[in-house]
Amino acid sequence: MAATTPICDFGWKAVDFQLEGIDGKTYSLEDVRGPNGTLVMFICNHCPYVKSVISRIVREVGALEEKGIGAIAIMANDTESYPEDSFENMKAFAEEHGFGFPYVIDRSQEVARAYDAVCTPDFFGFNKDLELQYRGRLDESRTTLVPDARRELFEAMARVAETGEGPREQVASMGCSIKWRAA
Repeated sequence: MAATTPICDFGWKAVDFQLEGIDGKTYSLEDVRGPNGTLVMFICNHCPYVKSVISRIVREVGALEEKGIGAIAIMANDTESYPEDSFENMKAFAEEHGFGFPYVIDRSQEVARAYDAVCTPDFFGFNKDLELQYRGRLDESRTTLVPDARRELFEAMARVAETGEGPREQVASMGCSIKWRAA
């Protein structure tokens, strides 16, 4: 089921976490924090929205790293109901797409709930003080590539790196809803 992220809550403070990465390390917010900002992304392996843009996500994260933006990708889906999102499949997905950033699993789904993550992909762009400045989309592509699409995430986070503030006008991200475990 498709979902859309809410409007950016400017200034909302990033929530810390301790999550297991596919490389066997445990990552906290401080471990991935960049000197000019931090991008926290909720993605998964099976979502057609993520699959259609993952190469551009990898490219944009690499370009943002050069601007002092740290990044992490969190997979929070229920892996029992969605085995394509399993930890082993996360490793294969990251290798296949050349991730240059940590990919971690939120087994308890507590981090996704703390961030109020809604869909995959869901982007949270923070300034150097870990204040939310971007909650928009990667670009106008959804499940189909839009050639020459404006690089909305990159432009917003480059601005955050330079000024500490994100654009006031943002277009919500859309994707598959987070697959929550039954209560």
